[in-house]
Amino acid sequence: MKATVYSIEGKALKQIDLPDVFETPQREDLVRRAVLSEESKQRQPKGSYIYAGLETSARYRGRKDDYGTVKNRGIPHLPHEVLPKGQTGKVKRIPGSVKGRRAHPPKVQTKYVELINKKEMKKALATALSFTAHRESVCARSNHEFGASLPIIMEDKFEKLAKTKDVEKVFEALNLRKLLARSKKNGTKSALIVVSDSGSVKGGANLPGVDVVKASELKVKDLAPGTHPGRLTLYSESALPQIAKRFEA
Repeated sequence: MKATVYSIEGKALKQIDLPDVFETPQREDLVRRAVLSEESKQRQPKGSYIYAGLETSARYRGRKDDYGTVKNRGIPHLPHEVLPKGQTGKVKRIPGSVKGRRAHPPKVQTKYVELINKKEMKKALATALSFTAHRESVCARSNHEFGASLPIIMEDKFEKLAKTKDVEKVFEALNLRKLLARSKKNGTKSALIVVSDSGSVKGGANLPGVDVVKASELKVKDLAPGTHPGRLTLYSESALPQIAKRFEA
């Protein structure tokens, strides 16, 4: 598959061969499963403090010969606070007591992660990448027509842009300003910028809905936010070999 490399002025510079991964058959079911798996790993387990209601001196003292025993004294055999001189304090620890533990609190040990095997995840990343080269999918997701060829490959100068206004000029040259305006109005994701491990494009992260990701850290959820593939993606030319290297046997 051929792709056009664009300058930061939006002009076509040359044609290059894309890695074979961009020709992977599109499968939305794989993408959806991988995104849900990645998002589940970011979910914070909810639960109460495991020792809540138990950090007290209260204990059972029901044995007949125990010091301060409550046996045969008309006092319920429940955990009471330990007080000086063998006195019996308030009932603690049990669910029915004041500030006692909860009977069945949420358990922080619950596993929310949706597991997916490595081969399936790798296949999902490959098909998510191929969606970025599929014009119908990208246009349908963005609700925008693009004059540039997809996927959009930028010259390596693009990686060195540190100011937001400079990156914005690149988007304007590529006729992508409407996409940013829609994202600013609706709060949705717009474009994704994939750079090499030595690149940054710091200014791009300040644009509405734009994310900047390194090629070695690229995930399926970056390419398909909300499990919907076909996100408009700008790749730097140096990022392509690093992406291809992730799929080497």
